[in-house]
Amino acid sequence: MSATVEAAPRRAVVRWLVFATVVLAMLMHAIDQTSVATALSAMQTDLGASLAWIGWTITVYSVGQILVLPFAGALGERFGSRRIYLLAVTSFTTMSVLCGLSSGTVELIVGRFLQGLSGGVLLPVATAIVSAEFGKDRDRAIALFSTAFPIGAILGPLAGGLILTFASWREIFFVNVPVGIVLVCLGRALIRETPRTAVGRADLVGIGWLTALLLSGMVAITRIGSFAEGWTGPASVALAASVSLVAGWFLLRHLHRHPAPIIPPRLLTGQRLGLMNLMNVLFGAAVLGFSALLPHYAQIRYGMAPISAGGLLTVRAVFMIILSAVAVSLLRRLGHRPLLLTGMAAMTVSLVLIALPPLHSGPELWLSLGAGVMGLGMGLAAPSSANAGMHLVPEQAAAVSGLRVMFRQVGAIVAISVVTAASSAAADPAAANAVAFLALAVVMGGAVALGARIPNQRGRW
Repeated sequence: MSATVEAAPRRAVVRWLVFATVVLAMLMHAIDQTSVATALSAMQTDLGASLAWIGWTITVYSVGQILVLPFAGALGERFGSRRIYLLAVTSFTTMSVLCGLSSGTVELIVGRFLQGLSGGVLLPVATAIVSAEFGKDRDRAIALFSTAFPIGAILGPLAGGLILTFASWREIFFVNVPVGIVLVCLGRALIRETPRTAVGRADLVGIGWLTALLLSGMVAITRIGSFAEGWTGPASVALAASVSLVAGWFLLRHLHRHPAPIIPPRLLTGQRLGLMNLMNVLFGAAVLGFSALLPHYAQIRYGMAPISAGGLLTVRAVFMIILSAVAVSLLRRLGHRPLLLTGMAAMTVSLVLIALPPLHSGPELWLSLGAGVMGLGMGLAAPSSANAGMHLVPEQAAAVSGLRVMFRQVGAIVAISVVTAASSAAADPAAANAVAFLALAVVMGGAVALGARIPNQRGRW
């Protein structure tokens, strides 16, 4: 199909208006992703649900992103990035309304899942729009565009805490509505359609089995706390676990038989990539689990206000950004392994600090220290872990990058599901959360052990 975009470049002011529009969309997505973590306690109280099910508002959002990321770029190539971008923003805004109006946990979970699907589409199509708009300067524009997520990590927890201080958790979602309307209007007026190309069919069967595996696994973990309900509790766990095992077996068989599977089998285990994938699962469980659970933990154990609890994630994000710049400057000189191991060791220390009671300080200062150490570790480990996987198969760097995101999200889903289920079943949820952070420290220790086996790489690759 022929392209609908004219090749001539436009004035700089128009290009930067387009850039600002898509960056604002990514900020909306990134802020929503982190601000909801501050509202778990408020949603649990208002909806009268257990923490295990309220935790799905975070995990099911990640599931939506995992499922759509493998083919979101292909949707833009086939139907045009502008059209898919406008559809994604409209859907994200509509689902925000649904989440805000939810009268029960099921409605909220469904809305968050659909929000995750919409948010997962935004990143690849927004990147394509920026790339097409800036032409030869696309590298700098995309590098600048990528700062939306660190900024969102800083603003999201603060925005969530601020909204909860003066309003309810529902306004966290409603605030997206005017922003989404403005983005749709700006997008229709400014963004040009990108060229369309013929692409292969998406692996819908593989996506189906992956969906069944993730959701049934989450149900099995969530229902573990229902054993006191009689025979129905263990039966529901056994049924969900059986579905998960069957779905996992069919998914693996499908990956080895499909000509273009959702996950290429050689990228699962070949060339030490199996080691990297397992490390990313553990990394995601510890780090993303920490990010989702810390505000709730600060509120239930120490009675911190939502804005103070959310501010802990802002402290982490600030230190992460600072150390990331240092790590990038040291990568070629030291290689990725020393930075990776140092960073993950710091994150292990952070998790232990968070679990321990405050020493010679108040809880705000103590938890801020733990969050700051986590940020330092993430700043060192994030750039180095990205290079550690991609240098193994540089010709498929994009695919490896996508798998890194997917496996980290899978680790986060498992960790958050387990911790929230355990906390719901515990007589003392605050103490159970403290034990959970120690368990996450052990998980991160396992990631350090795996990282030590990854070959180092200095200089260019």
